[in-house]
Amino acid sequence: MVPAEIGDIVEFDGMLGKVEKINENSVIVDITINEDWNENEDFEKTVVNHKRYKIKK
Repeated sequence: MVPAEIGDIVEFDGMLGKVEKINENSVIVDITINEDWNENEDFEKTVVNHKRYKIKK
């Protein structure tokens, strides 16, 4: 599997995220790009293992 690059849009667990940082085994993604994201959510970013996402764009 080819890991995502910074700026890529990835899909995981039915959500989309924009890659902000690449780690050895995971990426940190900004999930505020989702239409159903609410600014009252507890977090704006999450960590996703390389095995758990698919690159969309």
